[in-house]
Amino acid sequence: MALTPEAFQTLAVIAFCFGLLVFSRYPADAILVAGVALLTLLNIITAEEALVGMSNEGMATVAVLFVVARGLAQTGVVGWVSNSLLGRPKNTAAAQLRLMLPVSAMSTVLNNTPVVAMMVPAVADWAKRNNLNVSQLMMPLSYAAIVGGTCTLVGSSTNLVINGMLTAHSGDTGLRMFDLAWVGVPCVIVVTAFTIAFSRWLLPHRGEKDQQLFGDAREYIVEMEIESDSPLVGKSIEEAGLRQLPGMFLVEIDRDGRLITAVAPNEMLLAGDHLIFAGDVRSVVDLKNIHGLKVAEKQVFKLNSGAHTRCLVEVVISRNFPQLGKSIKDMRFRNLYSAAIIAVARDGERIKTKIGDIYLKPGDTLLLETHDRFVNQQRYSKNFLLVSEIENSRPVRHEQRNLAAAIMLAMVISVAVGFLSMFKAALLAAGLMILTRCIKVQDARESVNWQVILVIAASIGLGGALEKTGAATVIAETMIGLTAHSPVGVLITLFVLTAAFSAVVSNLAAAVLIFPIAIAASQQLDVNLLPFAVTVMIAASACFATPIGYQTNLMVYGPGNYRFGDFMKIGLPLTVMVGITTVLVVPMVWSF
Repeated sequence: MALTPEAFQTLAVIAFCFGLLVFSRYPADAILVAGVALLTLLNIITAEEALVGMSNEGMATVAVLFVVARGLAQTGVVGWVSNSLLGRPKNTAAAQLRLMLPVSAMSTVLNNTPVVAMMVPAVADWAKRNNLNVSQLMMPLSYAAIVGGTCTLVGSSTNLVINGMLTAHSGDTGLRMFDLAWVGVPCVIVVTAFTIAFSRWLLPHRGEKDQQLFGDAREYIVEMEIESDSPLVGKSIEEAGLRQLPGMFLVEIDRDGRLITAVAPNEMLLAGDHLIFAGDVRSVVDLKNIHGLKVAEKQVFKLNSGAHTRCLVEVVISRNFPQLGKSIKDMRFRNLYSAAIIAVARDGERIKTKIGDIYLKPGDTLLLETHDRFVNQQRYSKNFLLVSEIENSRPVRHEQRNLAAAIMLAMVISVAVGFLSMFKAALLAAGLMILTRCIKVQDARESVNWQVILVIAASIGLGGALEKTGAATVIAETMIGLTAHSPVGVLITLFVLTAAFSAVVSNLAAAVLIFPIAIAASQQLDVNLLPFAVTVMIAASACFATPIGYQTNLMVYGPGNYRFGDFMKIGLPLTVMVGITTVLVVPMVWSF
């Protein structure tokens, strides 16, 4: 079968898209959508085929899981996971080991998409608290989830589909639940060891975009109080995670009027302690989200608005501010603006004087805790030069934590036992998050990362063009034909083909596309089909080299602040390592 003109054009468009992804800084969603648009204009695919990705269940599942993940973050589940399960590693290598082993274990029996959806915000929070580079952790998270799914039959939907096709073809019972562990476990060991050993050179060293934006932020002095029922009571500063907060340090503790300066890491926290912190505005948000800490400013608790409708707002005082020349405690700010001043900065630097004793000057920046309508009401006030809400500054709903965790657990179990599909379970979980007020409707809308969604949808459209024009089939048949007389050669070719196609189409589509060729090769050689089938299963999950190869790669693409080429640097050698492991182990377990 020869390549048609349409197949040539499709391959040219995809190659051009990949070139732009690797060598340019254009966003991935724009490049891939443009590729699909070009194929549509060339009449290679129809409008319906171009848009088929927008109705794809996998794409919709990822979109809904963003809502679930935001609900977990806003109720404190994410913080609990990062503190309780991941611990406090001493360095990046230890952090990667602590992360990859449990994630791989979870992914052996759970769908890796919800595992990554839950862990992405937890890892971001964990990295921030432990001063770790998030770009050194997000890709290992995705890789661990992917390779963990190769250990069992239920670890990946690809395994189940190929096993079903194998059973239908041979009439046997197919593979059992843990048969794949013979090759899956060695692959987990190889991926984990390689990542830890070489990530310092092959992974980028970039912080989160938010950390970059807030690197030169204004600094404030903030006073926090340990609540009477706080889980921090009885813990040391080190154990409570308050010693090395990024962008924030503990200046002193006020304990019943006695000041403790140069606070030691082993200093025990008591109920009612007032902790004085100095740091930037983003770190103030992190402080407010720690369970058991509250702003010590008494005016905050006199605000009429409920705690869950409050947010942090920065305002800059203008020359027209009517209370200039008065101290903050004399100006009745709370009564005038329904807002409490919790910190003041002057010329970008923190003011060490007690808030009540500060006399405001034009240009002073106030950090306020106020109701969510304040910005709209005061945006054009002549009293303030600037009014700006701090992003993600609404309080964490710690009282909803157990409920949100239960919803997530029910979602995972319902999928694991086959009661609901991943999409239905995610849809139900997101709905329950909104109905139980674990997340507000507006926050649910804003939680979806549309760049990721467009990349998935466009990738599906490009993959469909490969299949429709026959380009994928021609390439596969040609490569198989080159090694048709060697079972091991066919095994290697099957792995390379499946892994290559998984980089440009979905891993499930790649496996389904290659499996009939594996059947034909086994018949021509008159050998056992099982080792070929297992190789296709593993290769379909070796989606390390591109972010579009697997949806968990796309889920960490933004939070890890990655570029397309970052995946190729570490992903290509990882794919080769997994390929070598597979080709060596499979013939030893399943003979030809």
